[in-house]
Amino acid sequence: MTRIALYKSQRAMRERREAALRRGNVAIVDVGSSKMTCLVLEVDAAKLRAPRADGVGRLDGHAALRVIGASTTQSRGIDLGEVVSMEEVERGLRTVVSAAQKMAETRVDHVIACFSGGRPRSYGLLGEAEVEHGEVSASDIGAALGSCDVPDYGEGREVLHALPVNFTLDSRTGLSDPRGLTGAKLTVDMHMMTVARAPVQNLLQCMRRCDLELSGLAHSAYAAGLSSLTEEELDLGAACIDIGGGTTGISVFIRKQLIYADSVRMGGAHVTRDISQGFGVSAGLAERLKTVHGGLVATSMDDLEMLSLVASDPHTDPSRNRISRTELIGIMRPRVEEILEAVRERLDAASFSDLPGRRIVLTGGSSQIPGLEDIAQHILGRRVRIGRPLYIPGLPQAKTAPQFAAAVGLALHLVKPQDECWDFEMPDDRIGGQRIRRALRWFKESW
Repeated sequence: MTRIALYKSQRAMRERREAALRRGNVAIVDVGSSKMTCLVLEVDAAKLRAPRADGVGRLDGHAALRVIGASTTQSRGIDLGEVVSMEEVERGLRTVVSAAQKMAETRVDHVIACFSGGRPRSYGLLGEAEVEHGEVSASDIGAALGSCDVPDYGEGREVLHALPVNFTLDSRTGLSDPRGLTGAKLTVDMHMMTVARAPVQNLLQCMRRCDLELSGLAHSAYAAGLSSLTEEELDLGAACIDIGGGTTGISVFIRKQLIYADSVRMGGAHVTRDISQGFGVSAGLAERLKTVHGGLVATSMDDLEMLSLVASDPHTDPSRNRISRTELIGIMRPRVEEILEAVRERLDAASFSDLPGRRIVLTGGSSQIPGLEDIAQHILGRRVRIGRPLYIPGLPQAKTAPQFAAAVGLALHLVKPQDECWDFEMPDDRIGGQRIRRALRWFKESW
């Protein structure tokens, strides 16, 4: 496989994204287990290149964005963040994209998508290279990235993100971009995220059936962290826990770089299912009980608050038409605790306690359950807050809730993307066997 063939499809996708930015319109699609969201963005290309008012650096990416169309629809055919019914997912995608385009009064050809399935796994890789001409160039970075030994991550899995997160030039470390600096030896730390191949290919096929030209794909856990964490949290070290409908995404950042990602295959839909089975009610009524009356911390007053199970519901046990809020809390809390304990295990495995910041931010639709913040702080043993996505101009008020964190984060990633390893030329003789060549072969096959 030649170097051109290796990167052709991924770079073509990047070129489509750049073309969309130049045209000024692009769509963001978050394919979740409980809902699909589409945001049509108007991009001001001039602001993307404009200097900041203080003369230091560039404007933040979101300043160049404006939401001109937004739509949300219930997800069908998605389970645990993965496609289980092609026809239903296709129908949902067509519905949500069409509604957002109608609101924006424009047609959008390019789509950037995120999803929450695929069982993400993280790997830390190390590479190094000699600086050829004394001053670090893009080719030196490519040589260092190409020297990374990729572990055998198993059949049926492919690379989704490959992010250089830290550079060391001789004795100077903590560099985010060493280009132009003088030195002799360049070392790079890279974070590689792999996902199961089949769920991604199924999603790609749905996009093709909808005649959508995909210009980018990211994992929801990564996108949610970009929009929910503050600049200080991203810099000092923090974890974002995105509690969605079918899965709970975990992303850890430090020095504004993603260093770990994982997921728990449980979410708010499992709490709803427990309520439905525990009280013998329909899924719709169980969801209403959870969102309107649910909670995690019972008080003496909750014994007196009686909730109707709607006797006219054919799925309701006729012998029990009412329950107390305490009983509802008793059903919800064990499942939420199970989710948080699974999150704690994954954070411990990632050595999260070694980070200087150690702040945990909860987001996603299920993060709004009353009492979650206190329960999470007790189980996770860290300071916890509920995070809302960063505001983008034009974003409807209804879309500023935590359940839209991934969609907003994907928009921020669009205009301010982090370099990935395929953005750099890698010498052919440094890409072999178990190295980056194998890790990136999927892009040639799938895009």
